[in-house]
Amino acid sequence: MELGEPDSSGRKKPVPIKGSEFVINVDIVIPSIGQASDLSWLQTKATKWGTIEVDSETLATSIDGVFAGGDAVSGPAFVVDAIKAGHVAAKSISRYLRGMDLKQGRENKKAGVVKDVPLDGISKIARQRMAEMDVQKRIAGHAEVALGFTEEQARLEAQRCLSCGICSECYECEQVCQAKAVDHTQTSLLEEILVGGIVLAPGVETISPEVREEYGYGYYPNVVTSLEFERYLSASGPTTGHIQRPSDNKEPKKVAWIQCVGSRDEERKYCSSVCCMYATKEAIIAKEHAHGLEPTIFFMDIRAFGKGFDSYYERAKNEYGVRYIRCMVSTVKENPNTHNLMMRYVAENGKLVEEEFDMVVLSVGLKPSPSTQELANRLGVNLNQYGFCTTDTLTPINTSNPGIFVCGASSEPKDIPETVMQASGAAACIGELLGDVRGSEIIRKEYPTETDVCGQDARIGVFVCRCGINIAGVVDVPLVAEYAASLSNVVCVEEKIYVCSQDSQAMIKEKICEHNLNRVVVASCTPRTHERLFQDTIAEAGLNKYLFEMANIRDQCSWVHQNSPQAATEKAKELVRMAVGRAALLEPLYATKMDVTRNALVIGGGLSGMVSAISLAKQGFSVEIVECEAQLGGNLKHLHLMLDGSNIQEYLNQLIEEVKNHSLIKIHLASDVVAISGHVGHFESTVRGLQSTVEIKHGVVIVATGGVESKPVEYLYGQDERVITQRELEEKLVNSHSAFRIPHSIVMIQCVGSRDEQRPYCSRVCCSQAIKNALKLKELNPDTAVYILYRDIRTYGFREEYYYKAREAGVVFIRYDVDRKPEVRGQGSESEKLKVKSEKLGDRSQGAGVRGQMEVDVFDPILGTNVVLSADMVILAPAIVSHPGNERLSPLLKVTLNANRFFLEAHMKLRPVDFASDGMFLCGLAHSPKDISESIIQAKAVAGRAATVLAKDKLEVSGVVSKIDQNKCVACLTCIRMCPYSVPFINNKGAAEIEPAKCQGCGICASECPAKAIELMHYKDTQVVAKVEAMFIRI
Repeated sequence: MELGEPDSSGRKKPVPIKGSEFVINVDIVIPSIGQASDLSWLQTKATKWGTIEVDSETLATSIDGVFAGGDAVSGPAFVVDAIKAGHVAAKSISRYLRGMDLKQGRENKKAGVVKDVPLDGISKIARQRMAEMDVQKRIAGHAEVALGFTEEQARLEAQRCLSCGICSECYECEQVCQAKAVDHTQTSLLEEILVGGIVLAPGVETISPEVREEYGYGYYPNVVTSLEFERYLSASGPTTGHIQRPSDNKEPKKVAWIQCVGSRDEERKYCSSVCCMYATKEAIIAKEHAHGLEPTIFFMDIRAFGKGFDSYYERAKNEYGVRYIRCMVSTVKENPNTHNLMMRYVAENGKLVEEEFDMVVLSVGLKPSPSTQELANRLGVNLNQYGFCTTDTLTPINTSNPGIFVCGASSEPKDIPETVMQASGAAACIGELLGDVRGSEIIRKEYPTETDVCGQDARIGVFVCRCGINIAGVVDVPLVAEYAASLSNVVCVEEKIYVCSQDSQAMIKEKICEHNLNRVVVASCTPRTHERLFQDTIAEAGLNKYLFEMANIRDQCSWVHQNSPQAATEKAKELVRMAVGRAALLEPLYATKMDVTRNALVIGGGLSGMVSAISLAKQGFSVEIVECEAQLGGNLKHLHLMLDGSNIQEYLNQLIEEVKNHSLIKIHLASDVVAISGHVGHFESTVRGLQSTVEIKHGVVIVATGGVESKPVEYLYGQDERVITQRELEEKLVNSHSAFRIPHSIVMIQCVGSRDEQRPYCSRVCCSQAIKNALKLKELNPDTAVYILYRDIRTYGFREEYYYKAREAGVVFIRYDVDRKPEVRGQGSESEKLKVKSEKLGDRSQGAGVRGQMEVDVFDPILGTNVVLSADMVILAPAIVSHPGNERLSPLLKVTLNANRFFLEAHMKLRPVDFASDGMFLCGLAHSPKDISESIIQAKAVAGRAATVLAKDKLEVSGVVSKIDQNKCVACLTCIRMCPYSVPFINNKGAAEIEPAKCQGCGICASECPAKAIELMHYKDTQVVAKVEAMFIRI
């Protein structure tokens, strides 16, 4: 065929080529024909192509009330186009019948098609070929010819997706979204907001494991990332908490973790700080899930530097049997028959080892999210070479642009406690800027007059939530709602897709007014996240917020019984019945309002105490510092240089001057707090000084008592003047008046008095301090031989770069085990043990064995033998221990110390600077060992937390507090002994009394009182018993 002359429409028609005819013998002829619409019966406008002319947005024809779509309008097209036309026409007909505007709000703009998709770093992978039915089977019937993909083929084909993010505007997402949250008519909104400061918290993401191709991620199904493995451990994960390997869904027996994947390498020389501990956590939890599991962690250094981390690490080894192997794994290979993984590594003794595992977990590091660079460019904030926000060590929350602050891992990889602290610290920095205008733009929420329900019979409304399919996918929600309607005192029952949505909140308020409800029960998810929302909703309708009860039919029914829908439904009915039973007896409660004393007491005048005081003063609050020594400064008086060279003494002098000269700060030197009473917002303390005793009224307490450097009792410290501590060495290195001469050979010994049975914790700063001093020694005399004997080098975060520098400068690192500690001898020895030779340790022997030098004998696990180091000086890194004053202060404040005598925070991750008692906070070395930057961050954090109290005109104390019937109390002291917050006391009438402002509402006193004299409001005996009786009503 060839194209002939154009016809009347202008198109060329195909015509046969003369002489091209030929004959084919066939059994069946199937003609391929075109199509056309017969419009002769329809008096409507048509196009020149013989199709119906319609409005492109509404599909309305020229005949009023008639709409058209599909091939009759478009000509031959795809099925999806016909389906879309059906949806559009249906909406138009619906609007037409209701007399609505057909076009209003229907201007749908197609998403632009991305023409060029960047293909850098993307490998081309061929399409998966779908299996087809055999030809002989095809002609025997009408079964589907294409047999579909296998699961593995489907996964491989899906992985070819470029994720270009183009929406094809099919609107199916809008159709299926039960919450009606998808709105294709939305457009971008540019809004200008006037602010006084900015906090950057863009976060981080995990490094792609593909950077280590030798580990086979993406090729071997049983090699997963640590984040993926964590999902396997989660009850809401793909395997509901059961550990299964991806290849065959079998439970693995041997699982290996490989550390430092993506960090501590040439591309990213920093340490991601969190990997050692999350791998240890995952190994422990995996062991708890599968008792026969054998976890192994391959590591370079275990960096368990946080509070309580080292003890957790030791528990993993000794109680859970987690095996730790110090090495870098070179390759991971899969056995294609079993999908097991063969790992090859060089053990610390130099032997090549091959070991088989069922599963391998890659502990991937952290890197900034891609959006951080764009955000930083817009805000004029500097980033470091790795893309993290640049901060100074002495202003670790400030960015390079004044008024813009940073928190979380976007400034440096960090764990949850440090992230939470820095977030509170950033809030304090913003508070310093906005102190003068605090509260000036706040619009206080007003509630209607509360309805008096006293003396009324209970009228309960029950609102049952589907939570999309989260609950309704398992629980028969309509049946639960029907059952609720049959319960006593229930006058209104509603079932909603999402009870927490704004529409549902409005509906609840309407139903309260419509049915005169005086109690409300919501059967949905957890009260931990939604109780306050619903309490606020009923308060907006005029009900006391305590006339509310929840039944958790998600966590306790649909989640835990997802394989037993009938049982889950029955349990949901029982929970609703119990909630209704208790709700009927609920009583209105009211918060107690108290004045706030806008003054802070800071106990400790060291770095943390002064930083927190300055921050609060800048926010407009008065502060009183109580320091037991005769001058401010604490441990900072003995430190001089930071790792990056920052001058500590210069910073300290500026800080002291700022504290002394601030009009809102009062200082009490050589003084101690000897008594304290009161509660959050209103404390009274007695401070005794050398000359006088004063009474101080304050709203909050900040404990910043610091810590002290322990005195070593080993390695000849105190017996030989050549054995000194790292702090003493630093004094000599910076003291220009000292007669100190740089020695030829120095040996530094780490973990002296810490990470042992007496002090099972890491002092955190010692490794960085040793490297700092080692680099200073090399700077002053490059020929000085410096050896660092260590157990693990813990230069976490960006401190790792200085570890690199120390090694490049020639510092020699030798590891030792705790059961084979180094030995220090004061004089030269005739020992036959191996002397340090240049070929072994880089020509750093400096005359080993010379008479008068000290000798340090240490077993080198790499050489497999003892080596003797000659040393002119031995430098020890002693433990940081708690301040001795903590023992006296703890009972005074009624706060707890941990086993190592540091103060114990309310929650390690969520409330890391709060005490369990409200209004009391802790920071610095009083909390645990930490470096200067971290102490500053924590000091700022307590200032931010303290400001949440001091910034209020009045404090509201919850109505859920314990009350004592004075007539029943026999003063048995049970409540006093049992209360974890030390709240009850014996009053002058000889009976126990509880101060509402101090009560935490835990109910322990009520449950333990033998005379039943104590009741916890909102959980009275009658209310709890009613709930229990409702549970057993069918028995």
